[in-house]
Amino acid sequence: MPADQPAGVPSPKKALWSAVRLNRAVLALTVIGIVAHFALMPIAMAPVLGFATMDWPLFGVVAFGGGVLIVEIVLKLLQRDFGADFLAVIAFITGVVLGEYLAASLIILMLSGGQVLEAFAMRKASSALNALADRMPTVAHRKDGENITDIGLDDIAIGDLIAVFPHDTAPVDGVVVDGHGSMDESYLTGEPYVVSKAPGASVLSGAINGDAVLVVRAERRARESRYAQIMQVMQEAEQKRPKIRRLGDQIGAWFAPFALLVAFIAWYLSGDSVRFLAVLVVATPCPLLIAIPITIMSAISMAARRGIVIRDPTVLERLPTCKTAIFDKTGTLTYGRPELVEILPVTGRTASDVLRLAASLERYSKHPLAVAVLAGAKDRKLALGDVAHVSEKPGQGLTGAVDGHDVAVTHRKKLIAGDPAMVDILPPSVSGLECAIMVDGAYAATFRFRDNPRADGKHFVGHLGPVHHFKKIMLLSGDRESEVSHLSQLLGIDESLASQSPEQKVAIVRREAANAPTLFMGDGINDAPALAVATVGIAFGKHSSVTAEAAGAVIPESSLQTVDELFHISITMRRILLQSVIGGMVLSIIAMGFAALGYISPVMGAVLQEGIDVIAIANALRLSLVHNIHADLVDGDD
Repeated sequence: MPADQPAGVPSPKKALWSAVRLNRAVLALTVIGIVAHFALMPIAMAPVLGFATMDWPLFGVVAFGGGVLIVEIVLKLLQRDFGADFLAVIAFITGVVLGEYLAASLIILMLSGGQVLEAFAMRKASSALNALADRMPTVAHRKDGENITDIGLDDIAIGDLIAVFPHDTAPVDGVVVDGHGSMDESYLTGEPYVVSKAPGASVLSGAINGDAVLVVRAERRARESRYAQIMQVMQEAEQKRPKIRRLGDQIGAWFAPFALLVAFIAWYLSGDSVRFLAVLVVATPCPLLIAIPITIMSAISMAARRGIVIRDPTVLERLPTCKTAIFDKTGTLTYGRPELVEILPVTGRTASDVLRLAASLERYSKHPLAVAVLAGAKDRKLALGDVAHVSEKPGQGLTGAVDGHDVAVTHRKKLIAGDPAMVDILPPSVSGLECAIMVDGAYAATFRFRDNPRADGKHFVGHLGPVHHFKKIMLLSGDRESEVSHLSQLLGIDESLASQSPEQKVAIVRREAANAPTLFMGDGINDAPALAVATVGIAFGKHSSVTAEAAGAVIPESSLQTVDELFHISITMRRILLQSVIGGMVLSIIAMGFAALGYISPVMGAVLQEGIDVIAIANALRLSLVHNIHADLVDGDD
């Protein structure tokens, strides 16, 4: 039990699930009662019993279900939450007064079903944090001489030697001191790469070990390690997730008090309470309670047919309102597969010799360019050398000893900062990705790479403003400045930020979301917190289940064409939804006027309202008949 949780007091989580179970019971009872109502219809036709017999099952529904839902709505009213369900309860009470028990039961069915689905969505929203927690081990294996002792993660001290067994998860950030192997860091970096490990190589908490035992010296305590930091940011993101009201509640917030005002005025001026009932009957918000779910479910089905997973249906409502688009770089706007395209060695060294030394060292790097170097060496069928030690510190590059040679993989700025004379030695700087290779303290070669932007990336970015009305487009990445700025220029993105940590990303996305509705699109576990705090979060690719849990929508097959289709699905859905809801409300308001003047009786109003509902629902069903969604992109466009 948490320290701040008084003994004997139910936790908020337990209280939530008690309410969910109660709503499930109401839903089940309502379904049974309605089915029994129709089942008793033949019996009720017997002269001895009468038609009132088939209403008996509905009495239990009205008494139990109605009582539970009215209490819940009263609690909402005390919190000044006037939504569509508030007017539905008033309509329920009106139905009971009029003896329309079936109509009252159907309202209970809609309300209880909606609340059960909403609770399910809330539980799914927090599953990203649960997925993160489930990945971490509960114990660590501390090595003391030849002895290995299992200890809790909180008992790990800086400097402890921790044995990471095959296929175990690294519990802390540290440095390998013994063993050679590999670790899968894709959950942390967003890149589907396995990184080789040797003495001196850094280890990130949360990485999954390969087939060999590695002994790691803890550099941080477990609660301060990288994985714990991402978990903390994710938890804060969940707690601070903006609460955006559903469209139905937004409209219901003004329609409910308006309908009540009209009903009371009609009653007061005429002195006829029947007019009060008639106004409320025609004001029953079925277009809000039925048309909206039908439209949203049709849009979800349409998205699914195109390989889009909608985890949070409100994404479809919010996406057309977004004015700021923020994109991660690798794997989102690029293919995430850098290629080594040019080697420029100094006189006296061959390209193959420098490539062999660099590739031998790059086996132990987690940088995406390391994969390109290794692929280049494999294409040339070069035999890699033995590495004695390796070190990769942030901003310092990769260093190590290969076959007795000191090798360093670094970048232009670091070389020039250490020796300004390097300006005359290095080849001219060009746009794109590059790294410099030093062998035994002397400059040996420059490698140039290309991480191709997606074929439709420039067109996609270019059409966001004129077609989808985005006002601001940003590129946000943890990669180096040279890579990020180069891609920004290629795609026509004016604002870009490089070398951003998950904490910095979430702060930027939260700041932008406070200024305008914001879309964030990324992949990898390091993007999960930013996805959670954005107005709309879209996970790209299928490498991280945690990212998918944090996002409102998932595009498993990496295609900007599919993202554009999602834009158009949401636009079409919102247009049809507004037509159904606003059209239904306008017709209801007109009918309310006639009811207030006494031209429509409660019974006639119920029939008229059913007609309005049919029109609104029929319009909502149009989306399910749409098979082709117009998209502005064509695969392969530049």
